Amino acid sequence: MSVKLRLQRKGRTKAPFYHIVVADSRSPRDGRFIEKIGTYNPLTVPATIELNRDRAYEWLKNGAQPTDTVRAILRFKGVMLRKHLDRGVKKGALTPEQADAELAKWIEAKEAGITKRREATLDAKKKFVAAVDGTAKVKAKPVVVEEVAPVEEVVEEAAPVEETVVETPAAVVETTPEPAVEAVEATPEPEVVAEEGAPVSEEPAAEPEKTEEA
Repeated sequence: MSVKLRLQRKGRTKAPFYHIVVADSRSPRDGRFIEKIGTYNPLTVPATIELNRDRAYEWLKNGAQPTDTVRAILRFKGVMLRKHLDRGVKKGALTPEQADAELAKWIEAKEAGITKRREATLDAKKKFVAAVDGTAKVKAKPVVVEEVAPVEEVVEEAAPVEETVVETPAAVVETTPEPAVEAVEATPEPEVVAEEGAPVSEEPAAEPEKTEEA
């Protein structure tokens, strides 16, 4: 009887999800299995893999044969590298401490690369969602240039200014005094000088008689 490391399909139609199991090669694909050692989701970028490295290594060391897909998963998670390093320890090329340090360094670098790639995928997804569901582009309205009218047409006739008459109270208005009439001195009448020897008569001279012609 041979033991295999293989995938057991789960999930719905067109959305596969797999369990990594240790099963008898004679059992059906989705039938009885010996042990479940991890899961595999191929729909994410990168693929999401959860694996018990220690149990996978123990089954490999005991002679279990992985399928091609499971072998690629074990290589991706560093199980095959651990098997290679343990072979070098047995041959004396490495010490167990050196093998463990090298394996830990490799796993750390691998996990960092996976995290970086996952972040890049999330950024690309956010950009895609923003491009599809972003705010609508606002079209710029055409600028209408208004013609400037000549100065003569623009200048409007000035409105007549209404004169405001301010009424002042009677008490405030001062009466202007009338100019004083200067007394006109009476001009003395010319004195009549009588000739010598002629008698001065006090009676007024007789008026000349008016003629009919006059």
